[in-house]
Amino acid sequence: MEEIQQKPGEVAALASAVLDEEKAREEAQARASEQVIFPDDLLPGVNSEPVTFREAFARGGKLMFIVLGLLLSFDELEGAAIQVLGPNIRASFHISSGAIVFIGTASSAFFVLGAVPMGWLADRVKRVPIVGIASLFFASFVFCSGFAINAFMLFWTRFGTGIAKSNSIPVHQSLLADNYPIGIRARMSGVMNMGAQGLGLVSPILAAAIATWAGGPEGWRWAWYILGIPVAIVAIVAFFMKEPPRGQFEKEDVLGEVIEDENPAPISMESAFARIRKISTIRTVLVAFCALGFGLFSQGELASLYLNDNLHIHNVLQRGFVLSLSGIAALPVLPIVGGYFDRLYRRNPARALAMVGALILPSALFTPLQYSVQSSTAFWILGVPQAVLTASAFAMTGPVLQAVVPYRLRGMGTAMSTMYIFFIGGFLGGVLSGFFTNAIGIRATVIAIGVPTSIIGGLLLMNGARFIRGDLSLVVEELLEEQEEHRKRNELGEATPALQVANIDFSYGPVQVLFDVNFEVATGECVALLGTNGAGKSTILRIISGLEIPERGVVRLAGRNITYVSPEQRVRLGIFSLPGGHGVFPSLTVDQNLSVSAWLDSDGAAEVDRRVGEVLEIFPELADHRKQTASSLSGGQQQMLALARVLIHRPEVLVIDELSLGLAPIVVQRMLEVVEELKARGQTMIIVEQSLNVALSICDRAVFLEKGEVKFEGATSELLARDDLARAVFFGTEGG
Repeated sequence: MEEIQQKPGEVAALASAVLDEEKAREEAQARASEQVIFPDDLLPGVNSEPVTFREAFARGGKLMFIVLGLLLSFDELEGAAIQVLGPNIRASFHISSGAIVFIGTASSAFFVLGAVPMGWLADRVKRVPIVGIASLFFASFVFCSGFAINAFMLFWTRFGTGIAKSNSIPVHQSLLADNYPIGIRARMSGVMNMGAQGLGLVSPILAAAIATWAGGPEGWRWAWYILGIPVAIVAIVAFFMKEPPRGQFEKEDVLGEVIEDENPAPISMESAFARIRKISTIRTVLVAFCALGFGLFSQGELASLYLNDNLHIHNVLQRGFVLSLSGIAALPVLPIVGGYFDRLYRRNPARALAMVGALILPSALFTPLQYSVQSSTAFWILGVPQAVLTASAFAMTGPVLQAVVPYRLRGMGTAMSTMYIFFIGGFLGGVLSGFFTNAIGIRATVIAIGVPTSIIGGLLLMNGARFIRGDLSLVVEELLEEQEEHRKRNELGEATPALQVANIDFSYGPVQVLFDVNFEVATGECVALLGTNGAGKSTILRIISGLEIPERGVVRLAGRNITYVSPEQRVRLGIFSLPGGHGVFPSLTVDQNLSVSAWLDSDGAAEVDRRVGEVLEIFPELADHRKQTASSLSGGQQQMLALARVLIHRPEVLVIDELSLGLAPIVVQRMLEVVEELKARGQTMIIVEQSLNVALSICDRAVFLEKGEVKFEGATSELLARDDLARAVFFGTEGG
């Protein structure tokens, strides 16, 4: 206190600095909340001309629509079979009601297990062969379900069935979105779901009729025996579908042309998930449908058990008929809702998504009413509005997801949605429903789970509608960047930059640290990345290396989009980083450090020796210590060894973080000589350096970051003329 009283001027200066920093932080957060929103005319599908089915089929043909529609219908038929036959299977295997509910809904988890790899494949390879092969496996497992001799075996045949048919959401929806125009997607989804649910509604009657025809306590098996045949036939026809260009209709609508990437970089599952999770609309839809899944996915099994146990409809054919009637009214409504959604989306995409949420809310009223009646007639009548509204909402979800997910990630976007919705909602909802069914009964279970989840899910969807314009704008921005890059490549040819960072935004949780970062590095160029503490230098290096995925923007290597490429694959493509600090294996010798690195991408011992020899020519100091452990080397020698380990891979782009940190001046001078030699060899480099003098002595250009924004990009000589920026580097504490 005495010291503070003696130095009031210093205290005032400190307080002023803290207030200034807080003001700057608030301004940065305000910028983070702002988002580029393009005019409606630029948003894909908004304010566009209406599209008829005739026009859609003229563009994409009818075969894909018919084949995928039939396969979706068979999915519904197979899923409905266990619902209506549940009591019969329960009697055959002598298991509880909770166990049959669990087996019936657990296939949702198996469906999810396959959806993720299917979505990953859909974004990397041709999708038509995936559909054909997966559908053939689906037919095989459906047939095998009839041979189950106990509940355990049925559980595992359901596992195989779920895995095999998991392509029906990520792969099918990706194909449909790329094969048919934006303006008809909701109607097409409505019609396909009408056909699928039509067969799904008839399927309880069909499955029950087959079981009745076969007769006996084991007659239920024949429903699966017979179903496998048409699935196999359609699966063979699927191989004759034509693969559509990815994102063609978004490109036509926004760019006026279709630009195809001739050599797309392989998409990483973890990178795709990281990017998709940052799409606000997707996050809202996922949480909403996870909540809905708890109440909806077990409804079929619970309804069948309620009819059997409470309304005493023990005849399987009668039970199937009652279950079918409840949803018949939804069939003609689906295309109507789809048409309304398409029209509303063209005018106002936010209202279109809010409409989906509004369709969900009434379930909270009709669910308890339906399970309170003591008449089968009243049961199916009260089920009609719920079936209409729920089926309509689910049919419209696909077009929303396809609109806001980048076209490169459609498979993974749908797979991620499937994983959350079916696993969290379906599987965990099935487990919870099975537990509650045994504990408190069927009716109480439906009310306790179904009512609150319908309210929560509907309100979340309506609230999430406010994000859709911003997310559509991100899609537009990425398309425009792709078009501009395509133009540059055609005009510049070999002059295409080695590395490009475009429109990058990045946040750690709720705190945004990078704002619209843009810069390029030409082939053979050495660029200094400078800035004060917390400027975001290390973060942008992590994004370049693939260790972080931005919520906005693109990273390109030699013109190739690598934004969704894993760090391991980026290394194979030629991006290598030398991190600040420890970059060696301390317990290994110099020789072992170099050999281990060389083996990663060498063809054999001769190639390893050749590469080790090449780097030792650059660092002759290390040749005298080849048998010495890395931990026994000086700090400067360890830094040389770390750089040698990176250079042994012959990087296309070398990223160095803090080249001179903690090194003696004589060692720094030696490292500068190495960098100069690499420049002479044409090595492309990005260097983050704590010393402005060091950075400017070896780099051609500089990029200066301040509070996550690029404040300067140009020749190093020009940076020296900017006293404000140079002073920030000299007197600021480096890190960032």
